[in-house]
Amino acid sequence: MKKLTQITLTKALLTITIICVLLFLTACNTVEPSYTETVKIEKGNTLLIAHRGLSKLEVENTIPAFSLAAEHSYYGIETDIRKSKDGTFFAIHDADTSRISKENIIISESTTEQIRQVELLDMSGNVSANYKIPTLTEFIQICKTKNKIAIVELKDLFSAGDIMTICDLIKDEEYLQSTIFISFRLENLLTLREQHPNQPAQYLISSYSNDLVEILVENNLDLAIHYKEITKTRVNKLHDKSIKINVWTVDSPKDAKTFVNLGVDYITTNILE
Repeated sequence: MKKLTQITLTKALLTITIICVLLFLTACNTVEPSYTETVKIEKGNTLLIAHRGLSKLEVENTIPAFSLAAEHSYYGIETDIRKSKDGTFFAIHDADTSRISKENIIISESTTEQIRQVELLDMSGNVSANYKIPTLTEFIQICKTKNKIAIVELKDLFSAGDIMTICDLIKDEEYLQSTIFISFRLENLLTLREQHPNQPAQYLISSYSNDLVEILVENNLDLAIHYKEITKTRVNKLHDKSIKINVWTVDSPKDAKTFVNLGVDYITTNILE
């Protein structure tokens, strides 16, 4: 009986050891890779867009990230726009700063001065005065220095006045003709259409739907869609209606090759070049 118990315990310990090893190997395989330069791919006729700037090499949505992307071969640079309490449009993805700094500042409830004072985390996770939240105008100015297309995501649900102001700010830099707007909020794009019927714009979505093509055609919109939702059949259907396709966010060279071969128009990426 004692010998049987020892065998049972040995088997249990062996099982636990195997499980721990498997968990360790899984964790190793899911660790975010570290990059020191962009990953080069054969992109054919597909145009590449730097997501939030060159965000695997520099802190996302910052002047260093935008500037670094501008020095590379990207067709365009993407950012996200939110409005401060006192009406300044800032380049930031989240509604607050808790993920990117040691402070939790809600953009829509904070003044320009408060937002400007926030120091962001660097790539090592340390607070750094070298990283601040830039404005829409600063983003556009960087794109303009190297003739990069500005991809502006309208994050908030903006009023008609807000969208007019955003367009006017970009017009002031003489760069509206080199700007593409994208948004998950169809209302933003419909408002944009009323003001600028021919302004390039992409409906940003996570999943494909049966009525999607009709919506895009009716409102003269192109498409920005999660890469897992695109197939050859869908590419053909969209292109038959002269709808351009932007897939996001692709960081795998293998996946990128698939979409280049499918003939998508744009790939949004954090690191591929």
